[in-house]
Amino acid sequence: MFEDYVYEKSSAQYTDKILLLDDENLNNRADYISAFSAHGFEIICYTDDLSFRIEYEEKLKNHGEKLAIIAHSDQYIPYDVNRRFSVYIVSLEELFPRLYPETVKELDKVGLDLLCEVYPTNFDDLRKKHDTDLYLRMKVYAQANVKAYLTKEAHDLVQKASCCSRYVEWFAIAEKKAQLDVMAAQYDVDADTKEINRLFQQYVLANFGKLSQNIDKNTPVLVSKAMDYMHTYSDKFIVIVMDGMSEFDWRIISNSFTGLHYEKASAFAMIPSTTSVSRQCLLAGKYPSQLLEPWKQSKEKTEFINCAKNLGYSDSQIGYERGYGAEFGSFVRCGAVIINDVDDMVHAQTQGRLGMFNDITVLANQKKLFEMTKRFIESGYDVYITADHGNTNCIGLGKLMGTGVEVETKSRRMIVLKDFANKDGLIEKYGLVEYPKYYLPKEYDYLICDVGDSFDARGEDVMTHGGITLDEVIVPFIKIKAVQNNG
Repeated sequence: MFEDYVYEKSSAQYTDKILLLDDENLNNRADYISAFSAHGFEIICYTDDLSFRIEYEEKLKNHGEKLAIIAHSDQYIPYDVNRRFSVYIVSLEELFPRLYPETVKELDKVGLDLLCEVYPTNFDDLRKKHDTDLYLRMKVYAQANVKAYLTKEAHDLVQKASCCSRYVEWFAIAEKKAQLDVMAAQYDVDADTKEINRLFQQYVLANFGKLSQNIDKNTPVLVSKAMDYMHTYSDKFIVIVMDGMSEFDWRIISNSFTGLHYEKASAFAMIPSTTSVSRQCLLAGKYPSQLLEPWKQSKEKTEFINCAKNLGYSDSQIGYERGYGAEFGSFVRCGAVIINDVDDMVHAQTQGRLGMFNDITVLANQKKLFEMTKRFIESGYDVYITADHGNTNCIGLGKLMGTGVEVETKSRRMIVLKDFANKDGLIEKYGLVEYPKYYLPKEYDYLICDVGDSFDARGEDVMTHGGITLDEVIVPFIKIKAVQNNG
């Protein structure tokens, strides 16, 4: 990958002190310095001689102390530092001398990674723009190269996921998995990331009940803490709940958000990851066991209004709407907007992830979410965009009828049982997972389909939700501050 390519080209393996002159700020785009850190280098972002001397003078003199400095060539670097350090200019033109540099500069991190996969075998002079463009299209973004890249990245991500013990690590895994899944759909190649979902399922079964103990300034952690979080950090806010939007979906939709400054975080949906449970928990600031009607949505608006009142807002300061045309009066300081588009696409989907990629791309290009968000920002609202749950692709086990408590959901990934005699028989027959009732009413039992399974027609390929995969449970939490976007 690009970081390893830069490391090798810099000859850092032959020295213990290296000065990287990065005038193109490539590290901000591609984080190549991570490879140096992985090889034992202490990373130093150079500011000035005095600060450097105070902190690193002793280490500078020690042979075997591995130091990597990132600096710009217009900064003053003392003679003794230049003498002790190997100097390498980090430049795309130096790294890829046989390509047209301006075209290479347009590549993102993934594009640079793909380029590094094939460039070492290129010996042709392609420094004309037309030649470089053709090379990128035919070699760099060729389906075979993308597949090789995704296979390697998926394998590496499984290794990272197998060591995850903290919720923040799973947020990073979810973002990376979404990136791989989007690429796989975009280039129509297979990228098997199911093992990551299986590892996440193990984490959830053991640790989900502990997440309520965490306080994080970047995210509410659980969607049930979202109302408290937004109230704490914003005087006047709108929360837009994109029903069913996964990290995969947001990665595509975010392409339409150019020109708006926002911060990306993540949160855990409530489990079961159904709309009636998780969205009500999000808007009510409650756990499922505290909801008035956890299996139906008829009390959703009431729950939201009660939550807002408990936070100190008056009736005239609270607004609840649906659809992209939502508007609020000037007195509203706490508003919620429900958008059903993504969930509707999920349940009508017949083409799996590829179909979702195509449908969400159309939605992103329409810019309806962007335009609504911009309108609220211009009215002085902080805007939070999140989801009640995500979605995942499954193969039907066969429809299960007339079993369990009636639940108001299109999901066929879970069943709720009360006083059901043959629970063990269902678990054995369908390979179900018994959920430990975290935050849920204790008088019921909860059985959830295993990774990749659902109670749809046998053999049917569907998109759905309700279970405990990474795709369904970790959702985007986007923060857009009015003060940062209104000049």
